[in-house]
Amino acid sequence: YCKNKPYISGCSGQDGYPQRVQNLGIVRERWGDVRKNGLNAWLSGPSNCVFVLLGPARCNRYCKNKPYIKSRFCRGVPDPKIRIYDLGRKKASVDEFSHTVHLVSLEREQVSAEALEAARICANKYMVKSGGKECFHLRVRAHPYHVVRINKMLTCAGADRLQTGMRGAFGKPQGVVARVKIDQILFSIRTRPDKVDAAIEALRRSKYKIPGRQKIAISKKWGFTTIDRELYPEYRKAGKITPDGTYIKFNKNQGKIIAPRK
Repeated sequence: YCKNKPYISGCSGQDGYPQRVQNLGIVRERWGDVRKNGLNAWLSGPSNCVFVLLGPARCNRYCKNKPYIKSRFCRGVPDPKIRIYDLGRKKASVDEFSHTVHLVSLEREQVSAEALEAARICANKYMVKSGGKECFHLRVRAHPYHVVRINKMLTCAGADRLQTGMRGAFGKPQGVVARVKIDQILFSIRTRPDKVDAAIEALRRSKYKIPGRQKIAISKKWGFTTIDRELYPEYRKAGKITPDGTYIKFNKNQGKIIAPRK
């Protein structure tokens, strides 16, 4: 024992805490509860401990297998870290924000929900600081549905007596990731013309939260629509389109039937 903390041969970390406590991210303030429940409770993962089992992004970066989504066959999937996909002035009319900036992926990869949440927070914080939350509408375009698994292994002394190696190595659900293709849009920000530079800087900062390579593109379209920015005022004046929330409706060329033909 070292300062009333159990010592395991070959597994001790800094400050007398076992290495597994540091690797798995158990909150140190709760170490007293783990010590009170005993070492066996620690090895089995007690409910009063917080485990962070996520490894670096390289562990789940590549799209290797078929999509594996949450279903009645795949149960016990933890909820995704990202819960909010629209930020800022998300109810602004399509006429208010004319310019759009996209963050586009340059790789076919998997992006975890934790990375998307970190990038979302980073971009939103910079845009709010630059012009307030009324000057933009940020939308997360990638959604994490693919479930990644982990085969938990014990790393303490005597673990070889408890685990079976590669026998039954089909892991338990660890988290969810988004399967991203090349040139797929990850984030989009629609804003006013004077805030385009701020949107570019916000997406540039959020790039560092996501694995792989991304590029920032300024769209030629009006807002989140599919109409060119130069043609939008002309279409609106001619009555070819009608605003419909953040998008538009295309009006048909035929008018209403006034009187039936004889």
